[in-house]
Amino acid sequence: MTMSPRNTNLPLTDPATSDPIHTITLDSLREIFQQAGYRVETVTDPVAMIPYLRSATGGLAFDIRPGNRLAGEDRGFADVAFAAVLQVQGELPLDLVNRWNATRRFARLQVSQTFLVFCMDVSVAGGVTPAYLRAQIEIWDRLVQELIAYLRHELQKLSVPAGASPRVAQDGTQAPKPALDPAAEPNPPATIQ
Repeated sequence: MTMSPRNTNLPLTDPATSDPIHTITLDSLREIFQQAGYRVETVTDPVAMIPYLRSATGGLAFDIRPGNRLAGEDRGFADVAFAAVLQVQGELPLDLVNRWNATRRFARLQVSQTFLVFCMDVSVAGGVTPAYLRAQIEIWDRLVQELIAYLRHELQKLSVPAGASPRVAQDGTQAPKPALDPAAEPNPPATIQ
């Protein structure tokens, strides 16, 4: 599966914008994401009172959170984290999370209480080009799409008992599944929202 760029008329290829980036700000990140075709809004964390950015891809919202400040910088950051948080209902097997982490690079998946958190760190320490930042956004986008497909597939497998095949009615069509009370199941399958 190839990923097509969202916007091919980017000023990121302009030689004037190829100077290395040593710090990033929320404003510069917003601009880079918007140039890549994303809608981006500024949000403030109600507990920490820290502003960050919010966007979405493939129907999945994610945050763009500033990381470490450089010494002597008031507004600039050396890194940023892209994070998507999904709510888990039911029990999610840890081997599902571990299997993702063992087979994918760049971003990590973790369970935190009733949440599944998907994160990717991006650093500009030492200086990077705008094209590098764009590539990191494209990697994030691709990984989010892969995560959505992975979770659908794995959760579907969890909801079908091992060795079971679909019930077939006498006329050869697939029989409807009997209605089950989720509370009656000893370990109801996990769902993610």
